[in-house]
Amino acid sequence: MKRVLASVILLFCCISIGFAQSDDMALAKQFSANGEYQKALDIYQKLYKTNNEIYFNSYINTLIFLKKFNEAESAARKMIRKHPGSNEYVITLGSIYTQHSQADKANALYDDLIKNLPVDQNSITMLASLFYQVSNADYAIKTFLEGRKLLHDNDVFSFELVTLYRFKRDKNALTEEYLNILPRNPLFLSQAENTFATLFENNNDYDMLRIALLKRIQKDPQQTIYVDLLVWQFLQQKDFDQALNQAIALNRRANDDGSDIYQLCSTLVYNEAYDAAIRGYEYLISLGKDKPYYVSSRIEMINAKNLKVTAGKYVPADLVQLEKDYQDLLAEFGKTQSTAFAMQRLANLEVFKLHKLAEAQKVLEEAVAINGVQPALLATCKLDLGDVYLLNGQPWEATLLYSQVEKDYPNTNVGQDAKFRNAKFAYYTGDFTWAKGQLDVLKAATSQLIANDALNLSLLISDNVAADTTGAALKMYARADLQIFAQQQNKANQILDSINIKYPNNQLSDDILMAKARIAIQQKDYNDAVTDLKKIVAEHPNDLWADDAVFMLGDIYENQLNDKEQAKTYYQKIITDYSGSLYINDARKRFRILRGDVSS
Repeated sequence: MKRVLASVILLFCCISIGFAQSDDMALAKQFSANGEYQKALDIYQKLYKTNNEIYFNSYINTLIFLKKFNEAESAARKMIRKHPGSNEYVITLGSIYTQHSQADKANALYDDLIKNLPVDQNSITMLASLFYQVSNADYAIKTFLEGRKLLHDNDVFSFELVTLYRFKRDKNALTEEYLNILPRNPLFLSQAENTFATLFENNNDYDMLRIALLKRIQKDPQQTIYVDLLVWQFLQQKDFDQALNQAIALNRRANDDGSDIYQLCSTLVYNEAYDAAIRGYEYLISLGKDKPYYVSSRIEMINAKNLKVTAGKYVPADLVQLEKDYQDLLAEFGKTQSTAFAMQRLANLEVFKLHKLAEAQKVLEEAVAINGVQPALLATCKLDLGDVYLLNGQPWEATLLYSQVEKDYPNTNVGQDAKFRNAKFAYYTGDFTWAKGQLDVLKAATSQLIANDALNLSLLISDNVAADTTGAALKMYARADLQIFAQQQNKANQILDSINIKYPNNQLSDDILMAKARIAIQQKDYNDAVTDLKKIVAEHPNDLWADDAVFMLGDIYENQLNDKEQAKTYYQKIITDYSGSLYINDARKRFRILRGDVSS
């Protein structure tokens, strides 16, 4: 009974001591947080005497903070003698030396640890981890590299070294380590590309990668993963021809189905490298009609030519040749579900560039009648056909098609697009009340582009109907807007120039300037567009189109007039003067890129 009682008393004493130490620890942390380090040290010193191991780090760190290096060194040496096989306390002693500006002593300790490494992977990893925990990445790397020698394995510790090189931003070492990893682990290619994209700052970094890759390819020409990475490197440097050359060379060697080149051509088109994309599609076509990408390459090659022509200045003969290319394609392969996309592109060319509304209507009516067309493509063909009906003087057929797509694709982007086109149809035809009701719903659309356009059009209607309840001037402006949509620029300008004559007290001056700017952009007359947009900024800085005009100026200067400084000025103006604009995030991103900021 006495023994039981004694045990209970001992247990309660231990619990009481534990609670007391916990309270002391909390108090010490509070003193440290308040900057009262000597008071914290007094408590840590008392706790350290009760349990060296548990309170060692807190005690040592406080001593170092108070620059009591001799006391810290003495405590660390005591623990080394108590635990002669533990590297942790040796590294702590080295950290004390480093803090005391005695790096040579610290390095001597660390070198001795590495010199006496056992031939054991776990022990090597443990030592490197201890170095990393005290923010000594250099010696963690040395440990792993020495471990490779001891284990006679140059592949071990690769992923640990990648992490350390990335932490140190050692681009050369990181590159070499990834090039060691990739042949055995090709699934890490995307990770390597993302890491390089984050870490590399300029062309010199990508040149370093290219040189390293070419050396590896020369040494091991059968290793295709290096060529894949080389293609990516050329894309980052906008050297699109070289990227395609490498991809074609790899395809010839591997004799595969061409899927990589087909995907690369899509990237080239996205980057507006149309000549390289066309050459890539021509290569895929040259592989023969029995290859899986023959038909799609024929279609996409014409689309790339279409984009190349319409992206710049062109003459009518260019458009006629494009139309013939599409027609020849359809004559060869027929009008099927596989060529419906080409039919849609042909119709768009005929509507907006050649203004052949009857021909475009016939092509789209045939496309939507084809069985088995992909639902998403069928929906967009129907919307495009609705546009043709609207421009061709058949408004009710147009709204029926828009409504059909809206009903078939509820709560989707294409459904919201259909709803927006229906609202614009009402706006074009002067039914402003119904149009505004639909637009107000679309202001919450999941597509930011539709939401933004809906908001702007809703505000345009409400502002002008409030000033003129008949909406007469706005109806005239809407007719001009329809001609802009149809890319009938001369007709649109004539209507716009007549508004102020017929309705001299209208509220549309900034809207007319924006419309004229859009026309100038359609016609590639960027200097005229800049003139109109600057008038909006100067004369209507608080009106509907002000932030649109500022952002458009930045975009034109950046991408059309090649004046990066002016572009940067306008993007910064969005950030400083229009912080509530929907363009704020895009403007901030573009401004940082032009300023030369590097992602961390």
